[in-house]
Amino acid sequence: MSSIAKAMTIAGSDSGGGAGIQADLKTFGAFGVYGTSVLTAITAQNTLGVSAVLELPPDLVATQIEAILSDIGTDAVKTGMLANSEIIRVVATEIKERGITNLVVDPVMVAKGGDRLLQEEAVTVLRNLLIPLSRVVTPNLPEAAVLVGRDVDSLEDAIQAAIDIVDMGCSSVVVKGGHLHGDAVDVFYDGNVIREFTAARVDTSSTHGTG
Repeated sequence: MSSIAKAMTIAGSDSGGGAGIQADLKTFGAFGVYGTSVLTAITAQNTLGVSAVLELPPDLVATQIEAILSDIGTDAVKTGMLANSEIIRVVATEIKERGITNLVVDPVMVAKGGDRLLQEEAVTVLRNLLIPLSRVVTPNLPEAAVLVGRDVDSLEDAIQAAIDIVDMGCSSVVVKGGHLHGDAVDVFYDGNVIREFTAARVDTSSTHGTG
């Protein structure tokens, strides 16, 4: 498989198929990338919400990573829902020890309804251990607010949040603007250049997993 691009998703399972590892694998496949997956949690959910979550043992998460990398390998890793501080520590350790540099961190920590999905201790571990290893971090506005410790409600706030998140040690950040009023504006910053990517909104109620 050396000639085929490979990507690993480390995330939760969405039984509804709209988010989590299911959405990642569909996206990988759409771009001709062979996808592998490491489950961190199993959720019972559909387009209406989440009814149950089972977090997997951290050592099982590590074993999944080791099984994939010892055989198939990967060219890039994307993280999603990491569930708790122990799993974040395990993932950060594996990424660092195996020298993985193409790491995308989607800091899944705030549900669409505003509920926190990560406790403060886990957010601190994410901020201190995993973000500095990443090539790009992709928070939405509520997640960016948690990372920087203040409200992020405007384009100006998003730009400053992007600057502050890169200062945490990552190579670049995309602060997603789906929660802004008006057109959606994503803010990219790589430590040198700030770029804004604007798109008109799609008029649809099918928004599950759109992050």
